[in-house]
Amino acid sequence: MAARKATVERNTLETQITVAVNLDGSGSSKFDTGIAFLEHMLDQIARHGLIDLDIRATGDLHIDAHHTVEDIGITLGQAVAKAVGDKKGILRYGHAYVPLDEALSRVVVDFSGRPGLSFIVPFTRASVGGFDVDLFVEFFQGFVNHAQVTVHVDNLRGDNSHHQAETVFKAFGRALRMALSPDPRMAGVTPSTKGVL
Repeated sequence: MAARKATVERNTLETQITVAVNLDGSGSSKFDTGIAFLEHMLDQIARHGLIDLDIRATGDLHIDAHHTVEDIGITLGQAVAKAVGDKKGILRYGHAYVPLDEALSRVVVDFSGRPGLSFIVPFTRASVGGFDVDLFVEFFQGFVNHAQVTVHVDNLRGDNSHHQAETVFKAFGRALRMALSPDPRMAGVTPSTKGVL
């Protein structure tokens, strides 16, 4: 399988973002977004997905974090789509359950070529570390729309919003890792009855 790396830049009147990914990395990460709690969550994707991530973002944080968070999701989705290419030889589907103390989340991913998001996370607080947890759904919506994947996110239980968020992102990283893994029995084959994804 060829090297699966990509760099994408997205510049709007609201944000300037650069995302570099290596889908076959070691889990290293570099972030400069101005949003500390989001960076903590993005680090979970890198470490648990074994995806190298370098994300640089400048946005209108003087208003709020909405545009920056959403556009990071969009740009990361574009970079993943570019890096994965035609998807031949990958498992395509991935899933993970991740606990953290009282919290438990499940994430299921399908590199289907069709964007779809089900996000059921009943956060117990409106913010964590000054971060508006409503913005997580915006991040994932941006990601699925531009990575062209289906993602189901379910926080099955949890009392601590930090734990809820962290289990979601760890499970997402693990599910991505599984879905993107090479399938030795499908080398060079598109994992679809349609023949395309």
